[in-house]
Amino acid sequence: MPEPTDATTPCAVVVTVSDRAAAGTYDDVSGPVLVDGLRALGLRVADRVVVPDGMPVERALRQAVASGAALVLTTGGTGLGPRDLTPEATLAVVDRTVPGIAEALRADGVRRGVPGALLSRGVAGVAGRTLVVNVAGSPGAARDALEVLAGVLPHALSQLAGGDHPG
Repeated sequence: MPEPTDATTPCAVVVTVSDRAAAGTYDDVSGPVLVDGLRALGLRVADRVVVPDGMPVERALRQAVASGAALVLTTGGTGLGPRDLTPEATLAVVDRTVPGIAEALRADGVRRGVPGALLSRGVAGVAGRTLVVNVAGSPGAARDALEVLAGVLPHALSQLAGGDHPG
């Protein structure tokens, strides 16, 4: 499906969090999955942003929110490693959390037989009128997250844009 060009179509930003990909020593494989999946869902998506973990994540999130993006998906940096700081960077940016989204992503991973999904510390929240969601850093997690999010994104983005609850 071609990328929508209608200016009223919500815009999304994908932020890949990977020290190695940011340094050019590793190919980002999950970011492109999210970009393609969001475009298939009908969102306008710019090329992904690739940053190392830590403060660059917070800066990238703040830039995406300031740009007017309706949705920001991060991929990577949600685990237990000492450099996995994406949830903390996200919490520094969002005004309020949306715990049900992060819970649904973890539960879906476990349901799919990925016990490591329980180790994801990913969060979701709202910054102004932007929904920010952390996704684990594998292509499989990215594909699975898109399936989980596809059913709720239209309603969430509509509400953030000032829409009402469906009748």
